Amino acid sequence: MPTLVCVPIPVDDIERALADANQAKLLGADLVELRIDSYFPGSEGDQEDARRVAELQGLIAECPLPVILTCRSAEEGGDYDGDEVDRVSLLEKLCVNTDHPPAYLDFELVSYQKSANIRQKINLCVDHPKQARDVRTRLILSMHDFDGRPADLMRRLADAWGEPVASVVKFAYRARSIRDNLEIFEILKDAPKPTIGLGMGEFGLMSRVLAPKFGGFLTFASLRDETATAPGQPTISDLLGMYRFRSIGKDTKLYGVIGWPVTQSMSPLIHNAGFEARGWDGVYLPMPVAAGDDQETNFHSFHSSLMELVESKMLDFKGASVTLPHKESLSTMAREHISDFWDDSDYGEVTQSGSANTLHIRASGLPGDNSERLVCNTDIRAIAQLLGEKMRGVNGKSVAVIGAGGVGRAAAFIACDRAAHVVVFNRSEDRARDVADQINSEMELDGESRVRSASIHELSTFESHAFINCTPVGMAGGPDPEGLSIPVHDLAGKLPPETVFFDTVYNPIETPMLKAAREHGFHTIDGVEMFVRQAAAQFELWTGEKAPVQLFDRLVREKLSAD
Repeated sequence: MPTLVCVPIPVDDIERALADANQAKLLGADLVELRIDSYFPGSEGDQEDARRVAELQGLIAECPLPVILTCRSAEEGGDYDGDEVDRVSLLEKLCVNTDHPPAYLDFELVSYQKSANIRQKINLCVDHPKQARDVRTRLILSMHDFDGRPADLMRRLADAWGEPVASVVKFAYRARSIRDNLEIFEILKDAPKPTIGLGMGEFGLMSRVLAPKFGGFLTFASLRDETATAPGQPTISDLLGMYRFRSIGKDTKLYGVIGWPVTQSMSPLIHNAGFEARGWDGVYLPMPVAAGDDQETNFHSFHSSLMELVESKMLDFKGASVTLPHKESLSTMAREHISDFWDDSDYGEVTQSGSANTLHIRASGLPGDNSERLVCNTDIRAIAQLLGEKMRGVNGKSVAVIGAGGVGRAAAFIACDRAAHVVVFNRSEDRARDVADQINSEMELDGESRVRSASIHELSTFESHAFINCTPVGMAGGPDPEGLSIPVHDLAGKLPPETVFFDTVYNPIETPMLKAAREHGFHTIDGVEMFVRQAAAQFELWTGEKAPVQLFDRLVREKLSAD
């Protein structure tokens, strides 16, 4: 049976709830969950209000999709804080002796187990395999933990699975890392009866999207961001559109973008569209891996998460884009764990630049269940292509690189590799010096160092053929969205019009720096061009298919313009 898509609808107003149910059907949902706990909060005895019961009966009757009825207790994240007997009495009225009962009743396992009286009353509301009664509602026994994985999760699941009256078992808990999804998938894969398993929060998105791969009974998707009933629920438009949920099966390959944060990344939008355009059985997801206060902490977090994904036999994890702040960590893995990862480039660009942004896992061609784990840096390839096109080669020319992070390292390396004279500017000159020394050393240029470092304060007087911003200055939502990453106005009178100003920031498309450069008539390269080129190289590495570059470019520009 295919995994179903359910849209939860908080019921505060009957007409609005019915309109939302119709919209959910229009967008492709299979069921709706009517969350009535705020309609009957239990604080003033509203659950006994006959008018409200009649309104809800009418709503269930008019719903265009099968209904899951839920009156969630406050103990498990809902709004109902009244008496349990009153809550069960309300559910009886909505499930029994009515012409239009809900398809499912969701009731918490812990509440079900409280007393024999509650169990008896709930059993009267739902279809029971041992009783010959005309009751069409089936029971979902559920459990939720908003703090993390319950220590007794497996015991609770065994209890729920063991209840004959339970048609479906649901468990949901806050995922603390993307690794938590793996246990959820193992449970779903081996569940003895239909089961819903969800990781809440941004680390749990994978569990929601990949439910069809592991036989999950259903997944939840909100109608809109503000109506999500649990943290981390995607919208149904994103689930069915961007993530192509209906096309996911047990053989679907997994890709993603690893970084911190990654929620605003454009990569899922373009890569999933590319998979669809080329008929590739893959899905690409955000994969947040938390960062620490220093590179050592970052590396430990990145390494442990990545290795679990890579070594999982059930995931079919085939590749990842790696973004800030983990590009250096991927390069370190390629350099220090050469038996597991190696530099998939013609020039050793990952180890020499100290930065990597792409992982590709492919069959080794050797006997047994072996794979090759290839690491490369498509930022380097994109920068090389764009500079070559705009400058007609950089041999012997000067290039100023602003920033000493992963992209800055990539830019400095490739400009040096193509025989340019490179100066790395950074707020921390020590960090800029480290980048310059590493590239000179790795490329064995100690006798003729073509990369040097300088203080950011020297930038306003520096004359160069090209300036490349590799910092977040000017980025929407960044630390200084209105800032000028490069003092273009100070440099304008000193530089010829063919000088190139290149911004690796792609949101907004026209950063303050690029706007200033265009006003002064300089040549420019925007971050969308860079982003699309590096993504296209990743796509081609993973699929062996030519990337739909024009589609990538159009999608990114449309999305950024709409925002």
